[in-house]
Amino acid sequence: MSEKYKVRNREGIYFITITVIDCVDLLTRKQYKDVIIDSLKYCKEQKGLIVHAFVIMSNHMHLIVSAKEAVKLQDVIRDFKKFTSKKLIEAIEHINESRREWLLKKFAFAAQRIKRGVNYKLWQDGFHPIELQTGEMVMQKLEYIHNNPVEAGIVNEQEHYVYSSAVNYTAKNGILDVEFVV
Repeated sequence: MSEKYKVRNREGIYFITITVIDCVDLLTRKQYKDVIIDSLKYCKEQKGLIVHAFVIMSNHMHLIVSAKEAVKLQDVIRDFKKFTSKKLIEAIEHINESRREWLLKKFAFAAQRIKRGVNYKLWQDGFHPIELQTGEMVMQKLEYIHNNPVEAGIVNEQEHYVYSSAVNYTAKNGILDVEFVV
């Protein structure tokens, strides 16, 4: 991992990006996005992850996160990626997925290029943590995250996208509770 992208401040709040290998548009189905949401809920409740903002797009997700005391953010994200990778592969194998064969071949091919002994590689390495050290940085990344679905042409208003924390920031309940960062 590059020296630029490391969690250095355990008390810090970080903007992170987790991307599907080769930017494959995997996260297009509700079932797949629900795997992500359920896993984030688990990490919040059991692993000390604090989610301040998020958006799940078709081939990546952005989050503003931090970790509770004595918890290493990088360990939680590593476990999250490992678990969701397994669960998403299981979902691909068991739901009515028209791209099943192609997706599994794509992820199997990616796994063959590494020497970790895994059958499938779903996520790109790393998560590019950027510490948000000022209120201005927080606001810029928060706006960026919430505007992703608008820029992609999925919705006209940020708060209309279900798989985002934008609705939470309008004083309504979203699909995942967040701890406000502003």
